[in-house]
Amino acid sequence: MQMNEVKELGMDLTAMLPRERLMVEGPAALSDVELLAILIRTGPAGRSAMHVAEELLALAGGQLADLGRLPPEAFELVHGIGSARAVGLAAAMELGRRRAQSAGESSGVKITSARDVFRRFKHRLGDLGHEEFWVVFLRRSNTVLAEVCISRGGLSGTVADPKVIFGKALALRAAALILVHNHPSGNRSPSSADRRLTATMRDAGQFLDLPVLDHIIITQHGYFSFADEGAL
Repeated sequence: MQMNEVKELGMDLTAMLPRERLMVEGPAALSDVELLAILIRTGPAGRSAMHVAEELLALAGGQLADLGRLPPEAFELVHGIGSARAVGLAAAMELGRRRAQSAGESSGVKITSARDVFRRFKHRLGDLGHEEFWVVFLRRSNTVLAEVCISRGGLSGTVADPKVIFGKALALRAAALILVHNHPSGNRSPSSADRRLTATMRDAGQFLDLPVLDHIIITQHGYFSFADEGAL
């Protein structure tokens, strides 16, 4: 149904359910709460899906980005959301993250700065609740050859083995590499372990003629670049 048909029929858009509004106006016209209500579908006795959606968003301070960082079991703190709905919501959040991550990202893109790397990884790593360590392998032209997740860890750290990293670099015949990992705490400052690993990787790269161009720490709101800070 088109908008002019709605007007001709005298339909009140404000009285429509979110599903009906989406069909008439499109998903972009709906609020975060309305979109969540569509995913939730129905509420428990005495409560609408909209009420459940409002409480769910309030759980994250009204911020959709923060809601996406919560684990599925946190959604179940809201009355009306069981394990099945929590899993469905988590899947929807992950799809949104992957869509943002993949937009404009492809191999063959040239890396010219730490900000280029941050843009590629901010949706992938910025709002994770655990650490992940990735390596961007580059061709001689500084275009992306491959991006590989080396390890996944807990809240406070993950393990990055230089032997594994340089083994993959040699197998891929990479010309250079960039180290990337996230800090779930939101603190961009490198830890002493981060600094030691960077120095080890730099020295090994020089020996193997596989230069480590940068080590970038990603957070939800920014990044730290060892190269930009003269710490590489």
